[in-house]
Amino acid sequence: MQENSGAITMKGNPLTLVGPKLSAGDSAPDIEVLDNDLNPVKLSSFKGKVCVLSVVPSLDTPVCDIQTRKFNDAAGKLGDDVAILTISMDLPFAQKRWCGAAGVDKVTTFSDHRDAAFGEAYGVLIKELRLLARAIFVVDRQGTVQYTQLVKEVAEEPDYEAVLDAVKKLV
Repeated sequence: MQENSGAITMKGNPLTLVGPKLSAGDSAPDIEVLDNDLNPVKLSSFKGKVCVLSVVPSLDTPVCDIQTRKFNDAAGKLGDDVAILTISMDLPFAQKRWCGAAGVDKVTTFSDHRDAAFGEAYGVLIKELRLLARAIFVVDRQGTVQYTQLVKEVAEEPDYEAVLDAVKKLV
């Protein structure tokens, strides 16, 4: 498996990402993740919608909490043609609990905890921590990656405006 040493940092310490580096124009890997009830879901089930894949290390951390809440707020303004999916290594039960406590109801959370297939296929699996890096992928209706954003420092938020601009160009 391909490794990208020093691709990101956590509090300034370099970390290694496992998997390929995806770019705009690549086909979005059709990976299976788990929903909050442990049901497997293929990402291709969202074909026909513009998808924002908001990737976070853990919903139970402050920056991931902020990121998911901001995308939940944005989802209400983007319409039914856009699906915002938050993917983490959190257990599905923890994701469901967090969403209920946070009032997040427009973002759909999925877990990659079982086999890290999403992390490996999208090149965002942190080797040293077995968590996912903070990243955003915008996928068009046909399943092609149109925008990527890998946040260099895990403890920082993504550029929300750039993500939403990329989405608006596809809707």
